[in-house]
Amino acid sequence: MTTPPRLDKYDFAILRILQSDGRMTKTALAQAVNLSPSPCWERLKRLEQSGLIIGYRAQVDIRRIGPVTEVVVEVTLANHRAEDFTRFEAAVQEIPAIRSCWATGGGVDYVMVLSVRDVDAYQRLMDDLLESDFGIARYFGYIVTKPVKSAPPPLPEP
Repeated sequence: MTTPPRLDKYDFAILRILQSDGRMTKTALAQAVNLSPSPCWERLKRLEQSGLIIGYRAQVDIRRIGPVTEVVVEVTLANHRAEDFTRFEAAVQEIPAIRSCWATGGGVDYVMVLSVRDVDAYQRLMDDLLESDFGIARYFGYIVTKPVKSAPPPLPEP
């Protein structure tokens, strides 16, 4: 990973604005950060090339398409060798229902967020993970009853 570029107040402004509106036109972005279009576009290109901006995507309200159950799952592995973590993490990459997964310190090894059709689909997924011998010793699932907040991480002040 390369060293991130030095950022000034304009770079931070660009990043903050794009976090909330990634579809903003380059001209509107330039106006919003009080720069002329060419310097703003150059900064944007530099932020993308440096890897600070890793993509643009639409947030889809999946609940308007069909039923969905979100589950937060804590996972503890049976063994804690490097190959155990590698095997589990590789398996997670291949399962689309696992939206997010974080390795954690403390009482559990991983925390995952799953999106499945219903509780039965959640249980089938967990049963498959257990039967596939990915090294899970135990897991605890928490059904999400309603989303309260979902936001990108705050950027530090320049």
